[in-house]
Formats: sequence, structure tokens, C-alpha cells
Amino acid sequence: MSISGSLLEVAVRKRHIRIALIFVLGITVALAAASVTLAQQKIDSTKIDRARRILSDARDVVKKYYYDPTYHGPDLDAEYRKYDERIKAAPSFNEGLRMVAAFLGGLKDSHTFLIPPDRPYRFDYGFRMQLFGDSAFITHIRPDTDAESKVHPGDEVLAYESNPVNRTDFDNVLYLFNKLTPRTTTQLDLRDPDGNVRRVSIETKVRQEKTERNMTPSSNDFYRLVRESQHEARIFRQQQHVIGDVVIWKMPTFLTSPEEVDHLFDAVRKHKTLILDLRGNGGGAAVTLDRMLGNVFDHDVKIADRIGRKDPKPEIAKTVGRHAFAGQVIVIVDSMSASAAELFARLIQLEHRGIVLGDRSSGSVMEAEIYSFSQGTEYAQIWYAFLVTEADLIMKDGKSLEHVGVTPDEIALPTPKDLAAGRDPVLARAAEIAGVNLDPAAAGKLFRFEWLPF
Repeated sequence: MSISGSLLEVAVRKRHIRIALIFVLGITVALAAASVTLAQQKIDSTKIDRARRILSDARDVVKKYYYDPTYHGPDLDAEYRKYDERIKAAPSFNEGLRMVAAFLGGLKDSHTFLIPPDRPYRFDYGFRMQLFGDSAFITHIRPDTDAESKVHPGDEVLAYESNPVNRTDFDNVLYLFNKLTPRTTTQLDLRDPDGNVRRVSIETKVRQEKTERNMTPSSNDFYRLVRESQHEARIFRQQQHVIGDVVIWKMPTFLTSPEEVDHLFDAVRKHKTLILDLRGNGGGAAVTLDRMLGNVFDHDVKIADRIGRKDPKPEIAKTVGRHAFAGQVIVIVDSMSASAAELFARLIQLEHRGIVLGDRSSGSVMEAEIYSFSQGTEYAQIWYAFLVTEADLIMKDGKSLEHVGVTPDEIALPTPKDLAAGRDPVLARAAEIAGVNLDPAAAGKLFRFEWLPF
């Protein structure tokens, strides 16, 4: 559902990384944030100053780098003064962060937002939920959590903390409760696959962290960060499964080197059909997108025109030439497919290179960079960052995918009962198009969901 604390610590130390997307939402529920009890405590002057400094940094980084110097119309300085006054009266540091997020949210831009500072708690709500069509459903439950006995895959989420859950507000709800104001208990209104409605209150699993961490090399804290990063690398690894002349490639991110992309296509080229599963893929590096496209087209392809403060510049994916895969391409997307994943799928459509099926994608497609900041002393620093859009991407059809997404050639969704039983009829349908028989129950077992250690 959000960036984990360890991934954030790595990310915010990297400046000016050109990316199509840095995991926004929907990725992990390992949260580093203050509890509701702490959030309700009266904020002191130091924390007020800290929150105001974060707001000031947000204003400055947008002024310097945001692709639209008019900020879509609003007076940026006037908005800054308004939210600065609100932070002065904020009852908690979390509320101050919410004001920073609201300031940036006024841009209505999927790739411009606050990555808040790590704090000495880790939270796990114990469940995952996802949009299918216009409704949200529980998809996975973490064992040994309070959620295990109270919610089940296939439950439709009607309301989250009394907030209606729909496609329009879904990401905002997750960002609010997972990043800015996480809860020690979560109230859900649910409808099970048989149509029965109930309300549950779920206790959050909480782990105390250090208030200060020594991140110098060879320290225990540093090695712990390395281990956590290794766990994340395993969770988001590339996986391939072969059925006859069909390769099913589960691609969770576009954070793979061009050399590794070429290596993975060495296996793909031995078969007639590629099913590229981009469900849940939040995007990644532009160089990975370029290389993926270069391996499925035998000619250079224009991805989009980059529209920003500088002169428009076309983004071109260069082919690998005679080594490009020439077989059938089937791409699967869902509501969590974002940015680079959306660009890839839409180019497959625009260039008539293959078939896209699944659910309408996220509509989070801009080009952005991450800018990191810190406050405090060497051993008591807080780190935070901003993702800032530096270019809109206008595709061959003259349109941007931002707030629109990719509409598949064929809509394919699991039913609540499919989710409850662990079936994957969408992957089974892709296999059917490829000419192979794959039972939905067997499809659901090919790439098993894995939890990060807590």
C-alpha cells in the first residue's frame, strides 16, 4: 500500500534520478509512521518548525522543477501561505504532514507528492485491498494478524474508516491512512461474496523501532537496512514460467537493468508467445521501459513527446534489431498498473503489436524525479523526499494517459468468489488467447503472493 521505511531510506538518499515512477501506492504495508495515539498528542514548537520546513521545501522544489510554471493556474505562494498558517495550528506532526500533502495535492498530479519521513514505528494492517473495475476487494491476508479472523479475500470494501471506497478516491484514501495518518485500529464496512454486509474493527500490528539509527557502514542498523532491501529485491524479482510455446513473465517493476532485460528476453525468444503480466506494476526506470520496448519492436519507436519547461523532446525507444522478439505479445494490466507499465501497454495498442487485457490501468503517467531532504544532526536526522513531475508525456495519438489510463482491448476481471478461492481467470484467459489451456485455479498458483518480513 505504500513505500516501506527501508526503501524510503534508500530512495531519499538518491537525488535527480530520472524515473517513470517510484513506487507510489499499492506495494507494501510495512509502514514507518506514528500511531494514532501519538498523532493526537499536542505538537511542540520543534515539530511545528519541522513541518513548516518540509512545507517550505515542497514549495521550493515545485517552483524550481515542476513542469508547468503556471502550476495549472493556482497562485503557489498564496497556497503556501494558507497551508503554513494551518500547520502553525496543527494538533500533531502527522496533521502537519497532511497539510504538506494537501498543498502538493492541489496540483492534482499523480507524480508530485510527499514521501514523509521515517518514524520509529512500523505498522502492518494485515490485509491488502485492490480495485477491480470500480469496486475494491480484499485480496490477501497476513497470517498471525488480527485481520486473519475478521476479513477474507473476496470481501468487497464498501467503506474504509467511513470513507466510501471507489476508483476516484481510492489512492487518496490509501495515501491518507497508510502514509500520513495511519491507525492503530481500522474500521471496514464489508460485503462478502454471498452478499452479506458487516462492519469490522481490525487491530494494527505495530513494531517499535529505534528513535535514532546509526547508518554508518558496518553498524547493525546499516546491515539491517541492507537485509530489508534484499527482502524487497526478492519480493519484486522478475519471474518467468513456460507452458509449451508460451512464456508467462510476471514483471512486478520496471527497475531492471537493460542488460538483465536482454537476458530475460533470451529465454522469451525461444518461444512463440509472450504473456507479459504487468498487474500491480507501479512503473520504474525509463531506461528499463526503453529496453523492454526495444526487445519487442524491430524498429525504433517513439514513446511520447516530453512536454515541460524546456522545448518538447521526443522519447525514443531504440530497437535491439534482429534480436527483437517477433512472436505474439499479450499484456495484462490492472488498476495498479501505473506509469511505465501503462506506457508499455498503450504502445502495444497504438503500434498494433499485440493484445492488452485485464482492468483499466491507474492513469498515473508523468515523468518525474525524486528530490531528497533532511533535517537534524548526523545521528538524529529525519529524511524525506518529494517526487516532482518534470514532464507530461503526450503519445502518438496526441493524448496523455494521466488521469485516463489504458483501457484494455478486452476487459477481464476476477469475481469475488475467484478472489476467495485464489483463482486467476484473467491469466487463464490470456493463456487461452495464446492457444494453451491453463485452469484458473492453477493460474492462481503460478506466482504466489509473498509478504515482506515484519
